[in-house]
Amino acid sequence: MFKLNLKIALRNLYKNKGYAFINIAGLSIGMASCLLIFVFISYQLSFDRFFSNKDRIYRVITLLNYSGTTEYSGGIPLALVPTLRNELPQIEKVGAIQRSGGIIKINDDSGKEIIKIAEEVYYAEPEFFEIFDTRWITGKPATALSAPNTVVLSKKTAIQYFGSWKKAVGKNIRFQNRLNLKVTGIIEDAADNSSFPLKIVLSYLTYSGGNSKWSSLRTNSNGFLLLKKGVDPKAFDVALAEFSKKHYAGVDMTGTRAHLLQPLQQIHFDGRTQNFRDKVVAMESIFGLGIIGLFILLTACINFINMATAQSVGRAKEVGVRKVMGSSRDQLTWQFLSETMLITAIAMLLACVLTELFLPTISNLMGAEISLSFFSQPDVLLFVPALLIVVAFLAGFYPAMVMSGFSPALAIKNKGLSGTGSSGLELRKVLVVAQFGITTLLIIGTLVVLRQMKYIQEKPLGFRSKAIAMIDVPSDSLSRSKYPLLQRRLSAISGVQLSSFCMAAPSSVINHDTDLSYDHRPKADFTVNTKFADENYAKVFDLKMLAGRMLSKSDTLKEYVVNETLLKKLNISNPASAIGKQLTVDGNAAPIVGVMKDFINGSFHEAVSPIALFSQKPQYTALAVRLETKSMLNTMKLIEKEWNEILPDHVYGATFLNDEINNYYQTEQRMGLLFKICSGLIIFISFIGLFGLVSFIVAQRTKEIAIRKVLGAETITLIGLLNSAFLKMVLLANLLSWPLAYIFISKWLSGFVYRIELSVWPFAFAMLLSVLITFLTVSLRSYGATRRNPIAALKYE
Repeated sequence: MFKLNLKIALRNLYKNKGYAFINIAGLSIGMASCLLIFVFISYQLSFDRFFSNKDRIYRVITLLNYSGTTEYSGGIPLALVPTLRNELPQIEKVGAIQRSGGIIKINDDSGKEIIKIAEEVYYAEPEFFEIFDTRWITGKPATALSAPNTVVLSKKTAIQYFGSWKKAVGKNIRFQNRLNLKVTGIIEDAADNSSFPLKIVLSYLTYSGGNSKWSSLRTNSNGFLLLKKGVDPKAFDVALAEFSKKHYAGVDMTGTRAHLLQPLQQIHFDGRTQNFRDKVVAMESIFGLGIIGLFILLTACINFINMATAQSVGRAKEVGVRKVMGSSRDQLTWQFLSETMLITAIAMLLACVLTELFLPTISNLMGAEISLSFFSQPDVLLFVPALLIVVAFLAGFYPAMVMSGFSPALAIKNKGLSGTGSSGLELRKVLVVAQFGITTLLIIGTLVVLRQMKYIQEKPLGFRSKAIAMIDVPSDSLSRSKYPLLQRRLSAISGVQLSSFCMAAPSSVINHDTDLSYDHRPKADFTVNTKFADENYAKVFDLKMLAGRMLSKSDTLKEYVVNETLLKKLNISNPASAIGKQLTVDGNAAPIVGVMKDFINGSFHEAVSPIALFSQKPQYTALAVRLETKSMLNTMKLIEKEWNEILPDHVYGATFLNDEINNYYQTEQRMGLLFKICSGLIIFISFIGLFGLVSFIVAQRTKEIAIRKVLGAETITLIGLLNSAFLKMVLLANLLSWPLAYIFISKWLSGFVYRIELSVWPFAFAMLLSVLITFLTVSLRSYGATRRNPIAALKYE
């Protein structure tokens, strides 16, 4: 029976090549999209799930409360981990890890320098590797990181530095031009789906210069713990809250702090805190992506149903003859489901090919190293046949039931076909409304995302960001003594307008918040964002002054320039009245000499912070260089040459400020592109589905059209008659989708402090576009039907 059904299915596909092509194209695109989205979601959900004790591993995070404003940080005070180890018996293991960076130098056996590179490094306690079961190729955490000035390398890093990981053990690497670190262990390379990209790990005892006060919160310091078996995390959170009260009592700081647990498997998805991979994907985004994939798949299935039922009229005589010859309804149902299964299987093969072709592009778009492998990814191996079965059932069950239910006598005469009457037609109308509702929803979402991104790109930041290069500079005392020489040499380059030493640009991810008091008053109930810069900072970035002047030349703190938001929080309405008043920031008092106009100091997701700008040469880590827009690349080469001559022991690194700012919105940019792609796919599939339903209607109304033509109806009148019903369905789809679109888009926009006003135009444009697509599709298909000779349709009457 299976062989017979397969033969019949192949013959029907060959006979109806156009029908088969449209269905296979629609299903393959839908399933390829669904498969790509599944692989991406599967990759994201796999983060940090391979550690054996993953259900008992937690990160200790910090909750900060400033005058009712709650913030979260993955950072902790340096004193936290050793205190937890000594005081809370519910903990089996607790380990500290600190992210940092510096210059790595490797010499060959003769002492000649062969590698000089800036690398990210980590300081870790041995307990960290006892919590996370990292595979050690050689060495053990208890001994490899137990002494100062020891280092562990990943396998790939060891090969890069020494040619072989075996040769690396026992060798020395030079760090920051001051430390010789002995290689005492080699670990396996970190997986792509790990939040811990460890390449160079120094012993925690090597770390120096940290402030051990409880008031000092260090963003790059993390603490991880392994709870004992049977310990309830909620009960431990209560104990941790009491622990926090005890140790923060009497600490001189702004606001209040407490610590709580963050499960290991939430680190990759928790937008409140960062991680060492610097990649956070919100669960809302993953859920939204899954919904989009489901929408595309449903649209493809609806397209198949419409095309199959449209074709059913043409196969009525076949069904009637087969029933007369003794075929039962069950046999016919399985026959039509077999055809659907064959089409779906062919579409799935094409979908896998399309997935492989577009996977590199999607990986690049999503910023993830994802791959498709049936053998190494069991979830993919299970998902593909499950998708095949679900699609075949969803797309094929209704058409199979319709066609197998035809009455043989009426089917042979093409009369009274079950499922092609009013009830069947109404169902197909519902499907078309659903298709265009989904299409409208995505079109509106795409338009709003693109408008918000355009708004972000065009809204003034409050400072100059174009043609400014941010060059990393070392901050050790010897390098600082060369700053004036470097600045003079760069100023002599024709393409350089001005330069300024600072810690960061006005808008940056590098921020330091601390307490303040104004004019000898008690400490304020909010924190101030401190920025370190020299006297040229305002000129380089075109900062606007509301009162007073900019900083004068100084290597140390002697005066402050503040922004208007700081004064507003202090309830000072007149900027000029603040000039000369004393401001104390983190215990350092100095007069206010100027008030700046507000500028965006983070991303558009955040409100402007209170800012205090002052000089502090030891804190400078960057040189901001304002360039002429002509020959910027050539100017950057000349800058690099001068930099290397003056600071030969360090590694040159530079970025353009505009690129750094654009990186804040990678998620939104990817979302906008994703919406455009998905909207295009759904519009294309919907076009095919609509074409199928129009074909069905035209087939049903062939004689009606012929009679109207005989009675004198014009072509334009007949086209309008067929268009009216479909346009009503599209308008209904728009009305139903608008409330949902408004809810989703409003929630997304609420994540931006600075955002566009949601107007009626995206909704109106989506409606006009869907109406236009419908009108063109129906008109093109109807025109062909109205041009036929009416005699051919009526000759049997």
